[in-house]
Amino acid sequence: MDASVDAATPEPAFELLAPDEQTKPLVLASPHSGNRYPAEFLAAARLDPRALRKSEDCFVDEIFAGAPALGIPLIRALFPRAFLDVNREAYELDPEMFADPLPPYVNTRSPRVAAGLGTIARVVANGEDIYRGKLRFSEAVRRVEQCYTPYHTALRRLIEDTRARFGHAVLIDCHSMPSPGLGDRDNRRSDIVLGDCFGNSCAPSVTETAERFLRGLGYTVSRNAPYAGGYTTRHYGRPRQGIHVLQIEISRDLYMDEATLSRLPFLTVLTRHMHEMVDNIAHLPPNPLAPR
Repeated sequence: MDASVDAATPEPAFELLAPDEQTKPLVLASPHSGNRYPAEFLAAARLDPRALRKSEDCFVDEIFAGAPALGIPLIRALFPRAFLDVNREAYELDPEMFADPLPPYVNTRSPRVAAGLGTIARVVANGEDIYRGKLRFSEAVRRVEQCYTPYHTALRRLIEDTRARFGHAVLIDCHSMPSPGLGDRDNRRSDIVLGDCFGNSCAPSVTETAERFLRGLGYTVSRNAPYAGGYTTRHYGRPRQGIHVLQIEISRDLYMDEATLSRLPFLTVLTRHMHEMVDNIAHLPPNPLAPR
């Protein structure tokens, strides 16, 4: 999968893969698999396209693309995470990245900003600086208006429509995580991390069902460490209101060569397993998921 280059910010900002009829109370989202790189962004970057792609959740949208066949919609961002991260507040920004002062409403002190990974990231996943020079705040506003707002407007509508139709909604926010890189596989961290904000973003049965199924297939699974859930999980997860959000992080070395960004044969198997996991969650009894 090669990155594509657009002359301007990609339009539309997202793609919705919808079933002919939604028959399950689930929504899937892939916010970091986009690979349409605006030409002006590449021109402002000090890194080449391959280095920028280290922040992508490569192939995650492909892994979960079978959702519509289960009667479940999947929304995927088309712009890259290095350009704008929708799993953040709208304005989590590092003031050192900008030539002009930032308005008071901008969150400049979050842990994500401190790590260089705000709404507009300062660094890619391996810690290299992205930009040659400073940005203008007007550029941040443009990206938020053209990418962030449309994506979250659509995601919010999917969640609300699902809850209205079924009485509750379950959102699975789909991600990948870089592998540790060195060391024997037996000493590596978990294959999959399930994040439910330490039980606050979804009913226990959602996390338990996913964990039980994945462990049964032989995956090493952990909860909330090192990823407990990002903005999407925290912001939309309202179990008492019948909205449940589970974040899933899949180790990239399971299914791709992280150096060449190419598929490994296990991608096909992993895709089938994720399809089956989603189907298991879709068939949870509604009582524990209903608003309380």
